[in-house]
Amino acid sequence: MIRTVILLVFYVVLVVLLTPVLLVFWPLGIREPLLLVGKWAMAVSRHLLRLKIEVLGLENVDPGRGYVFMANHLSFLDGPLLFYVIPQRVRVILKKSIFRIPIVGPGMRFVGFVPVDRKRASGGKRSIDEAARMMKERGYSFLIFPEGTRSRTGKLQPFKRGGFFLALAAQAPIIPITIKGTFELMPKGRIFPRRGLIRVIFHPPVETAGHTAEDIPALLEAVRQAIASS
Repeated sequence: MIRTVILLVFYVVLVVLLTPVLLVFWPLGIREPLLLVGKWAMAVSRHLLRLKIEVLGLENVDPGRGYVFMANHLSFLDGPLLFYVIPQRVRVILKKSIFRIPIVGPGMRFVGFVPVDRKRASGGKRSIDEAARMMKERGYSFLIFPEGTRSRTGKLQPFKRGGFFLALAAQAPIIPITIKGTFELMPKGRIFPRRGLIRVIFHPPVETAGHTAEDIPALLEAVRQAIASS
């Protein structure tokens, strides 16, 4: 608990210090340094929470290529963890309410994170279209949790198709990722994480070039099998 409180204080101080920097960078369109600071903050978080991370399969990721990364979702730790270990400055599609957080929300929007309004039927499509545009125009990569929500049992849940529409729209390969250990350290409903080992496995890319929406069931099954294989 003490480590978590220290971490919260660290983030509050970091946000205060970054506010004037954001105000300078915003009109100049400077985004990448803010993402590097985010990765550094995740590294600090890892050490404060005493999390050991083992990463396998990084040879499957070309740092210069845009991907849709798809991972299983076991814990609140998963998003920050993957933001840190993915060898790119990856963006994320997040629920709209998170973007209402003062300073943090506008900052995430500025660097390329995309909000999704789950209450509106057209919200998902709008978010996918915006993310696909960024991937094609700016070369961004995106992180998606195809299950849509954290698992309550630790088992893989059914996949939603939104991330596959994104990969097809951008004609970008999908990198399946298996996360192991975060469910035991911080399952859904737990406030403070335990310390321990987390394993992240990057699988070979699943290509989408030339595929259409009719191929989504096959692509979904290929990604699901890769994630479940480890």
